[in-house]
Parts: sequence; C-alpha cells; structure tokens
Amino acid sequence: MKMINFKKWGAVSVVLCLFFSCTSAQKASKPTADNIKNMVDSSQFVFVADRMSPMRGGTKNLTSHYAVTLMKDSINCYLPYAGRATQAPMNMTGGGIEFTSSKFSYDVVSKKEDQWDITVKPEDNNDVQQLFFNIFSNGSANLTVTSTHRDPISFSGYVEKIKGR
Repeated sequence: MKMINFKKWGAVSVVLCLFFSCTSAQKASKPTADNIKNMVDSSQFVFVADRMSPMRGGTKNLTSHYAVTLMKDSINCYLPYAGRATQAPMNMTGGGIEFTSSKFSYDVVSKKEDQWDITVKPEDNNDVQQLFFNIFSNGSANLTVTSTHRDPISFSGYVEKIKGR
C-alpha cells in the first residue's frame, strides 16, 4: 500500500490557492485618475477605512467594514474610535464615529494633478467638526476626523465608486 505524502500535497494546494487568488485580484479593475477626479468633482464616493491611527497609540488594522459614504445631499459615516474623549457620549450603545448628515459644506483643493484635499464640515452634527480627506489618483486616501469632545483620529484606506451609481 502506497503512503500519501501530505506535506507534498499540502504545499501544492497552498501554491494553487495563492495562484488563483492572485489571478483573481489582478482582474479587479483599478480606478483611473479620471475616475477618481470625477468622483471628487461630483462629491459622490465611498471612503473605505482599512487602518486607523489614534492620536495616542499605534496604528491598528481594521478587520470589519468601516466607511464614509459621501453623496451630494448626504453623508453616512460609520467609523470606529479609539482615543480620549472629554465628554461621555449621550448614546452609550455606540462608541465609534457614527452619524448621518444632510447639511454640510464640501470644499475641494487640487494640490497637484494627482491629489485632492477635501474638507467636509457637517452643520447638523454637534460632535464631528470636520472630515478632512486627502485623496490620490490611484484611489488611496487618508481621512482625519476632528471632533468637539474627542481627540482627532486618522484613517487610511481607499475611495471607490458608490455601488449602483
């Protein structure tokens, strides 16, 4: 009776899995600079956070889906928070930066051909003063959230088109 070499077959299966995951990742289309510019100009995009950097402490990778959806008429923010707060939140169920706003200012400054700074100031939110996005033409982005009663916090991630638009 011939013995099966599990180490050999395990290594082969790992290599095959890596190969197929890499080829499927290459098929996903990267956003072009024109697509990013159109999203910024139309003020319609989703910022997806994959890392957060609290003012006090190190960078933390995010394992859940956290995002800010920005449309012409509304903002939907769902982000985690880690840091010092000077006032306890009224709603004890959350703890993150979660709000929806329909009244806000949206200002864009083009720094170069491939970079935009966007300042969003919600006018109907008592806690969040400003969302400051720094977006690059390859789709990568940074976000700094400034609040009234919390330390500022930064996020890094990417922007993508709003699904269905």
